[in-house]
Amino acid sequence: MGSGALPLILLMALVQSGLTQVKPVVKVKPDQHLFRGERVTLTCDIQRRGNTQWTYRWFRDGKSVYTSSTPTEGNPYYTTPKAAELSFTARVSLSGEYTCRGERSDSHTSDISDAVTLTASALPTSTLTVTPDRSVFTGETVNLNCVIKSDHSGWRYEWNKDGVKLQTSERYTVDGDTLTIRGAAESDQGQYWCRGRRAGRPNSSQSSSAVSLSVTERPKPALTVKPKPSQIFRGENVTLTCAVQGEGWRYGWRCDGRDYDSNEKEFKITADHTQMCLCISCRGSGSVSFCSDWSDEVTLTVSEAPKPKAVLSVKPEPSQIFRGENVTLTCAVQGEGWTYRWECDGKLHNSNEKEFKITADLTQMFKCKGCRGSRSGSGSGLFCSDSSDEVTLNVTDKPKPTVSVTPQSSVFTGDTVTLRCDMRSSTGWTFLWRKDSNPESSDDAGTKTLSSVSVSDGGTYVCRAQRGNYYTHDSNRVQITVRALFTERPKPVVRVHPDVRVFRGETVTLTCGIQEAGVWRYRWYKDQYDMRRQDQIYTIPSVDRSDAGVYICEGSQTEASQDTQRSDGVTLTVSDLKPKPELTSDPAGAALTGNTVTLTCGMGPSTGHWDFYWYKHTLNPETEKTDTNPYRLKIDSVSDGGQYWCRAGRGKPVYYTQYSDALWVNVPVSPKAVVTVRPDERVFRGETVTLRCDIKWGGDTEWTYRWEIEETNSRYKNTDGRTSTQELIISSVGDGHSGKYTCTGQMKTQHSQRSDAVTLTVSAGAQAVVRVSPQPWLTEGESGTLICEVSGSSKGWTFSWFRDHDHLSDSSRGAGGSYTLSPASLQHTGVYTCRAERGRPAYHTHNSSTQPLWVTGVSASVSLVIKPSRSQHFSSDSLALSCEDQSNSAGWTVRRYTDKDTKTCSIQTGSSCVIDSLSSSDTGVYWCESESGEKRRPRNITAHDGEVIVSSVDHVIEGETLTLHCLHRSTNPSILSAGFYKDGSLIQNQTTGEMSITTVSKSHEGFYYCKTERGASPRSWISVRVSRSAQNSGLKILSFLLAASPHLLATVVLLYKCYRA
Repeated sequence: MGSGALPLILLMALVQSGLTQVKPVVKVKPDQHLFRGERVTLTCDIQRRGNTQWTYRWFRDGKSVYTSSTPTEGNPYYTTPKAAELSFTARVSLSGEYTCRGERSDSHTSDISDAVTLTASALPTSTLTVTPDRSVFTGETVNLNCVIKSDHSGWRYEWNKDGVKLQTSERYTVDGDTLTIRGAAESDQGQYWCRGRRAGRPNSSQSSSAVSLSVTERPKPALTVKPKPSQIFRGENVTLTCAVQGEGWRYGWRCDGRDYDSNEKEFKITADHTQMCLCISCRGSGSVSFCSDWSDEVTLTVSEAPKPKAVLSVKPEPSQIFRGENVTLTCAVQGEGWTYRWECDGKLHNSNEKEFKITADLTQMFKCKGCRGSRSGSGSGLFCSDSSDEVTLNVTDKPKPTVSVTPQSSVFTGDTVTLRCDMRSSTGWTFLWRKDSNPESSDDAGTKTLSSVSVSDGGTYVCRAQRGNYYTHDSNRVQITVRALFTERPKPVVRVHPDVRVFRGETVTLTCGIQEAGVWRYRWYKDQYDMRRQDQIYTIPSVDRSDAGVYICEGSQTEASQDTQRSDGVTLTVSDLKPKPELTSDPAGAALTGNTVTLTCGMGPSTGHWDFYWYKHTLNPETEKTDTNPYRLKIDSVSDGGQYWCRAGRGKPVYYTQYSDALWVNVPVSPKAVVTVRPDERVFRGETVTLRCDIKWGGDTEWTYRWEIEETNSRYKNTDGRTSTQELIISSVGDGHSGKYTCTGQMKTQHSQRSDAVTLTVSAGAQAVVRVSPQPWLTEGESGTLICEVSGSSKGWTFSWFRDHDHLSDSSRGAGGSYTLSPASLQHTGVYTCRAERGRPAYHTHNSSTQPLWVTGVSASVSLVIKPSRSQHFSSDSLALSCEDQSNSAGWTVRRYTDKDTKTCSIQTGSSCVIDSLSSSDTGVYWCESESGEKRRPRNITAHDGEVIVSSVDHVIEGETLTLHCLHRSTNPSILSAGFYKDGSLIQNQTTGEMSITTVSKSHEGFYYCKTERGASPRSWISVRVSRSAQNSGLKILSFLLAASPHLLATVVLLYKCYRA
C-alpha cells in the first residue's frame, strides 16, 4: 500500500475502538413554545450511530431529569425504552433549557447536546359579558358575548349553562362570538360560561368565569316626587324621579296625557297647576327594545295659597333672657323637606337646621326662612318661603331674686312664716331653697311656708331660680329667728342724730329702735315724764336749752299682748355758743409744687359727726364739701397758694358753725434735682463711680434722697450730723449697674421734682490706643506728635508714656493725651506705648499697642537704596535693598519692622538684602543699622495685593518738581486714565497715568494715592523739606544784621526773654 492509505487505516481503527466523540441533537415536537396542558416530546438523536446501542440521559437547566415509563403525580416525565424520547405535559414550572447525552454499555459517552429552551404559557383567557344586564325581565332579549384575548384567529365557541353544553335553537342563536336568548323566560336563569376551540395550536382557550343571569317579571317603575305632591306651592320647582330595577334604562314621561321629550331618570317642572303624571322605562333598540309597565299615576296638588311664611319661636321668652342662658330658636314652615336660613343682626349664619341654639350674650335680632329644592347655576332651582317676623332677644345681666318674709323675720314658736322668692315678671322658673348649709329643696311656686314653726326652723334662708340648665345668682340672705314663748322681753335703744351734744338751733332726731320684728306702738319719756308721743321717731326742729334732758322710750305690740322693757336713758346736752373750728396745715409753712398739703378743720373730739366746707381766697363762693376731715390739697402750681378757710355743718336743714380763721398757704416752685456722674456716664468694669444728687434750695432744711434705677427701686439715706449724704458710690462697677439713674429729694413730707435720667453704661476693660502724626519716621529737627486715646471715652483721663518699656518722666510733653517731639533728635527713636488712668482710687486702662518712631540724622553718610526705587510694590514682585555709605558700607545691615516684630532682612548679603517674592506681611519700615545700633534712613515699604500702586518718592525738597506714576500690576494694557488724590480729595485727572507738581511748597505735604477703573492704590506720605541753601541764606542774613546793629541784637535778646516769660 502506498503512504496515502495509512491515515485512513488509523481513522478506521479509532472508530472501531470508540475513541471518536459524537454530539447528539435534541428535537422538539410540537414546538419549543408550548401552551399549558399540551403534550411535548423531546428526541435525542445521535447521527451516524450505525448499529451501536445507545441509552440516553436527559438534563433540565443542567440537572438530571428522572424518568419513568409512565407519568406519576410526583414525576411528570416518562420515556420510551432506552430513553431516546422524553415526553411530558407542558406547564409553566417545567420551562427551562433541556439537553441530552448518549451512553454505551462499554462506558463510552457522547458529548452533551446543545440546549433547547422550552417555554410554557397559559391558554388564552375568555371573558363573558351580558347585555343589557345580568338581571333581565321576562320577554327581554339577552346577548352574551365571549371575548378571547389572543393573537390567534379561527376560533369557534362553546356555550355552557349550569355545566351543560348549549345547543342552538329558535330561542338560542349564535352569531360568531355572541349567543342571543330571545324572549327570556324564568327557565333561562342560571350560570353561563364560554370557551374557544380551533384547529391549530392553541386548540383551546381557558373557560370564562361563570356569569349568573336572573330573569324576573316585567318591572313597574316607582314614581317619587320631591317635595311631597300634596304640599307643593305655585312657582315651586318639583323633581319627579322614575326608579326601576336594573341598569341601562331610558325614560319616558307623561303628564295630563301629554308625552314629554325627556329620557332622563329625573324630570323637573315648575309647579303652575294641579296635574297627574306617570313614567315608563325602556332599554335596548330596534327589535330587541324592551319596556317596563307604566308607573302608578301621581297627582301633583298645587296649593292656591300664597307662598308660606316662616314662624319663629323662642324658648325661653325673648323678653326674659339673661346673659349666659341657653336659647333655642325654632323655625316652622308649612310642609316638609325644608332646610333653613338664619339671619342675626343682618348677617347670615352657617346653619341649615330647624332649631338654632345660642348662648345669650347681648341683645340681638333674629329672623328665618325655609328653602327646598336645589340651587342650580342661576339659583332658579331653589324655592324659599317668606322670612319670619323679626324677633328681638332682650338680654340682661344674670338676675338675682329677692326674698321677702311675711309677717316678719323674728317670730315665736307656733307662728306661721311665709318666704317668697321673687323673680319679678320673669316666668318659667323652678325655685331652689337652701337653709344654712342644708341641701337645696325645690318648688315651682316660688313660696316657702313654715307652719307652726319651732326653734329649729330658725336660720339663714336663701333662694335661687333655675330655668333649664341656667341658674340665677343667690338671693339676699334672710335670717329667721324663732323664740320660745315666755322669753325675756326685748329692750329698745334710743339713738340721737346728729349727736347727744348739740348746739342751740340744730335739728335733733331721736329714734326708738326695737330689734324684734312686729308692728309696734311707742311711748316717749323725758326726765321720767310721759311725752304722749307714739311715733318711733321724735324730731326737735330747732333745739333750745329747754330741750336738754334724759330721754327714754318703750314699745308694745299692736297684734299681741307684748310690751318691751324701757330703754336706757340718753342725755341730750344743748350748748348756747356756736362752735368755731380751727384750721391747721401739714406741713406748716411753705408747700412745694408737686406735693400735697393736708388741711385739718378741728372741731374737737366730743362734738359728733360733721360735714366740712372748704374755701380758698374768699369766703364766697363755697369751693368744696367733704364728709371727711382732713382735706388733702394737691399743690400743682404757685397759684394754689393763698388764704384758706373752713367751717362745719350737719343736719337737715344744715346747721353751720362759724368760719375758721384764715390760714395762709405759701407755695414756692418745687426745685428740680440734678444728677451728676464722676468720672463719666460711660465707664468701664471695675471703676469707682460716684453719682451725686444736687437740689438748689434757698432754705437750710436738710434733704434726704431717693434713688431710682430703671425699674428697680432702691433707697440710700445716710445722715452725718446736719448734713445729708447726697452721693451714691459704686466702688467697683459691673454690668449689672448699667441703667438709667434718677433721684428726688424729700424734706419732711414734701418732695423735689425728679431729676432727668442719667444713663450709666458699663463696658468691658478700657483700652488705650496710640497713633503718630504725621508719620512714624522723622529727620532730626522735624516735629512729630504721638497721640494717646481711650476707645469710646474722653473724660477725666491722664496719660503715661513709655519708650522701650521705660516710663517717660517729662509729663509736660504728654499733657492732654499727646506727646510732642519738637524738635526731634536721635535719642527719641524707639518703640512707644501709653496708658491712661482716672479716678480715686486710680483706674488704669490696658497698655496700648506699640508704636515705633524713627529719627535719623540730617547729614548721615549712609543711605538705604531701594530697587525699584519707590515705596509701593506689588505682592509677588522682587525687591532689592542695600545700605550704601559714602566712605565704607561695611558694618551696616538692613533691618525692618512689620506689624509683628523687628528683625533683619530675610536674605542678607553684606549690606544688601533681596526679597524674591513680596507678600503683604513684608509691609513695614526698613532702615540701615550699624553694628553699634545706630539707625539711619528709614523708608516705608508697602507690599500691595491689589491691582494698582502709586510710584513716588517719600520726600521732596521745597521748590522741586514732584512726579507721581499710577501703575497696574500688569503693564499690558498700560494705564491711560487715573485720578490722583491728596488727603482724600481729587486734585487731578490724567489720561497718561502720570501727574507732576512743579515748584512744591510745604502745603503740598500729605498723603497721596491714585485710583483707576481697576481699583485704588494704598496711601503714601510725601513730606516737603526746606532746602539747605535756603537755611544757610537765612542764617547769613541774620548774622549780617546782628553784626551791623548791636541795637538789633539787644532787641532779639529782649524778645527771647519776653517769649520765655
